[in-house]
Amino acid sequence: MISVIIPTFNRALFLKKAIDSVLSQTYQDFELIIVDDGSHDNTQESVPSSAKYIRQGNKGPAAARNVGIKKSTRPFIAFLDSDDRWDRDKLAIQIKAMQKNPDYLVSHTDEIWYKNGRLLNQKKKHKKYQGYIFDKCLPLCVVSMSTVMIKRELFNNIGFFDETFPCCEDYDLWLRASAKNKFFFIANPLTLKDGGRPDQVSYIYRAGIDKFRIQAIVKILESGALDPGQRKPAILELQKKCGIYGNGCIKHGKKEDGKHYLELADRYQPVS
Repeated sequence: MISVIIPTFNRALFLKKAIDSVLSQTYQDFELIIVDDGSHDNTQESVPSSAKYIRQGNKGPAAARNVGIKKSTRPFIAFLDSDDRWDRDKLAIQIKAMQKNPDYLVSHTDEIWYKNGRLLNQKKKHKKYQGYIFDKCLPLCVVSMSTVMIKRELFNNIGFFDETFPCCEDYDLWLRASAKNKFFFIANPLTLKDGGRPDQVSYIYRAGIDKFRIQAIVKILESGALDPGQRKPAILELQKKCGIYGNGCIKHGKKEDGKHYLELADRYQPVS
C-alpha cells in the first residue's frame, strides 16, 4: 500500500537508524526506496538488499524526492528524512486514518524534536493543524516532511517538488497543496526529528530562508490558484516577509537586494 521514500546525502551515520525505524514498523505492506543524492561516503553500505537503491548526481532534496516519487509504485507515499526516525506504529496508525478518511489526500502527524541529542520543546508557532490550513502554512513550514503520508493523486493534481528551490521546497509544496486540499492531522507524536547540525539544509540557508518563502508566495500568487480569501493573507504575509528581509539586506550593505524586496512588497496589494 505504501512507498516509503528516504532521500539522503552523506548521511551514512544516521541513515541506518532511519532505515531500521522503517523496517521495524508493525505495518509491513510497503516498499522502501532510498535515493542517494550523490553521496561520497559509505551510504550504499547502509542500504539493505530489500530496498530499492537509486543513485543520482547531487541535485538537492527536491530532485531526490521527485525521483523517488516517479520510481514508486504504491498508492500512498510516505517520506522520511535520513536523519529522522519513526515510532514503530507510525505507518499502521497513519494508513488506517487515511483509509477511514478517504476524502483527505494528505495527512501528517505530531513529532518529537531533538537537538544535539536533547529533547527540544516546540514553540507555539510550530503547532500543527487539521483541515484547510493554507493561512497556517504562510508564516513558516508547519508540516514536516518526515510526518506526511500522501495519496499519489495529490502529485497528479498539483505537480512535484520544485527543483529550483535549494531550500523550502516543502514550504512551496504545502502552499500549493493546502490551497486546494484539506490536511488530516494525527496528534500522536509518531515522528522523531533530530536537528541542530551544520549539515542540514535548514541550517545552511538559515540566514536567507525567507528569500525562498517569498519566492514561493510570489509563485502561488502568480499561478492564479488562490481564491480572494486566500489571496489577501498571502499578500499580507508577502509584504511582511519582504519588509523584514529587504530591510535586513539594506542593514547588511546589500542595498540593491533590499530595494528589490521592498519594491516587491509594494507590487501586490490586498483587496479589501
